[in-house]
Amino acid sequence: MFQRFRWKIAQFAELRWWQNYLKSKDKETYYKWKKEYWNDLISKISNQLEVDENSKILDAGCGPAGIFIVYPNHDITAIDPLLDEYKTRLPFFDLTDFPKTNFISSSIEELKIVEKFDVVFCMNAINHVIDIDKSWDILKNLTKNGGQLVVTIDAHNHQIFKKIFSAIPGDVLHPHQYDLDEYIKMLTDRNYNLIKTVKLKSEFFFDHYLLVFNLN
Repeated sequence: MFQRFRWKIAQFAELRWWQNYLKSKDKETYYKWKKEYWNDLISKISNQLEVDENSKILDAGCGPAGIFIVYPNHDITAIDPLLDEYKTRLPFFDLTDFPKTNFISSSIEELKIVEKFDVVFCMNAINHVIDIDKSWDILKNLTKNGGQLVVTIDAHNHQIFKKIFSAIPGDVLHPHQYDLDEYIKMLTDRNYNLIKTVKLKSEFFFDHYLLVFNLN
């Protein structure tokens, strides 16, 4: 009960964040910058990431400007529980800008698809979910054998602050609070093999990481 309530607060705050963040931005300029951001991130794992023109891709927790924007001609599915809100409340977000992307308004836990994907992206989204273990299980079930999972996460640097942030909403956007070793163990316990770790940003409370896994 408490976890769902905390998730609801986080979802409300997420939508408000996007509204405030985008209100003073030019759409074309913003999307150009965001594509450059994603392409720079992808370049850091270019030797590990296995994407070709035939790859089926899932963008889990896509937001209004997820990694789907750099794969406009691929077979890509993008999911997010706030997609309907983005469509009605964010002037930036227009589904017709991405005609080949299959958008599904759903949380990861409630996703009702049976197809499997060559590459599953979950970019800065897994600590927004209600049930993190169920979400990892579903993402695994959606990954082809031998496929890849690519995630970005904020990982705690200090155990004391991880405990404090877990007990109180010190980080309202993120209901889940873990360190890097805990995130990696969640996936290696599910038969993923970690093949690349990139530290994207260092800060006092959290470091931001990009991780690439292969599913054994």
